[in-house]
Amino acid sequence: MSPLLLGVLIAVVLIVLLLLGTPVAFALGCVSVIFILLFEGIGGLDVFAETLFGGLNEFALLSIPMFILMGAAIASSRAGSDLYEALERWLYRVPGGLLISNLGACSIFAALSGSSPATCAAIGKMGIPEMQKRGYPDGLATGAIAAGGTLGILIPPSITMIVYGIATQTSIGRLFIAGILPGLMLTLLFMAWSLYYAWHKGYRFNIGGAGYSWREKLIILPKILPFLMIIGMILWALYGGVATPSEAAGVGAMMSILLVIIIYRMIHPGELWEVLRSAMRESVMIMMIIGTAALFSYMMSSLYITQSLAEWIAGLEVSPIMLLLFVNLFLLIAGLFLPPVAVILMAAPTLVPIIEQAGFDSIWFGVVLTINMEIGLITPPVGLNLYVINGIAPDVKLPTILLGALPFMLCMVLGIILLTVFPGIATWLPDALMGSLR
Repeated sequence: MSPLLLGVLIAVVLIVLLLLGTPVAFALGCVSVIFILLFEGIGGLDVFAETLFGGLNEFALLSIPMFILMGAAIASSRAGSDLYEALERWLYRVPGGLLISNLGACSIFAALSGSSPATCAAIGKMGIPEMQKRGYPDGLATGAIAAGGTLGILIPPSITMIVYGIATQTSIGRLFIAGILPGLMLTLLFMAWSLYYAWHKGYRFNIGGAGYSWREKLIILPKILPFLMIIGMILWALYGGVATPSEAAGVGAMMSILLVIIIYRMIHPGELWEVLRSAMRESVMIMMIIGTAALFSYMMSSLYITQSLAEWIAGLEVSPIMLLLFVNLFLLIAGLFLPPVAVILMAAPTLVPIIEQAGFDSIWFGVVLTINMEIGLITPPVGLNLYVINGIAPDVKLPTILLGALPFMLCMVLGIILLTVFPGIATWLPDALMGSLR
């Protein structure tokens, strides 16, 4: 059997295991062991333990549980509701201000928590009923929150960017900064579509009620500004060369815990234990995926599948734009079945050298890849955000949520096109702040 046909067989087996509900880490590990045993025998397993732990033996990986702990502390407090309420108070008189408030709260909270499902749950519980109460279409109300939650893997600090940086030996600080302008661009595209759709459906943004006084607008700011300062502090530490990603993540986690204790009086040991417990569970899950993805990559390389795929792609006599189109289609399909971390760990080390050879920038490609992964979060069958929204808004059917999220997927595709035509959207800011590498 040729390496490429063997690669197709491995992909089919992996997809079947995932559709049967097998956890991603166990699916990757089982497929790796089975195919090594089939094609190399028991002797092929000699280096599996070393490969598994070698995949985790990376100092920069320490930043992942620290950022997760930071997100868990924020997600367990009222920070999300306060952020939503603050934006609503300040944007109350803006036409469509509630839509803008929800998407703005999603983008900021997603960056703080680093978790798309947590963002959907925290903002959706408040935002969806409010939008329904004021006459917004169900598809728009749920689709906007589902899409807004995906912004957390693009806007820094982003765990997805950390994994990409480690997998491709790319500067994590540059990746963080490269995600800022594309993240803002996607947020504005989401807002523009939401406002147009609501207006097209006849919602005229009538403003009723007494509004909010200046005192009510200002009194909530001390609760949310410290959390926004944490993001600024992390970015300053990274691009200023003050701290490594792991050090910045550790300080950010400590500051987040102190802030929720001081601002929200989270002093009960049980509450703090729940924060640590949830952070540990998610960290172990991601680390298991990283370790077994290293096994999977070793198996693919050992059976000469990775090299054959790279040679096949490199041998395609197509223009760089067509090559990029094929790569994007591959990433979109992979994102339908696998979480972002797994796709990046398996695909990025193979794709980045090919992309660079075609004349594209690896930092820029990290942003494009991340947006592809965002699309996967709101696309069945593994579109996690869709199911989270369906859980907190059971009165809205899943097909309605999916149709509501579809235009936001198209906004992301438009974002990828804009990044391809104007790559400086991703590369200008890191070059301006940290100096050009070209």
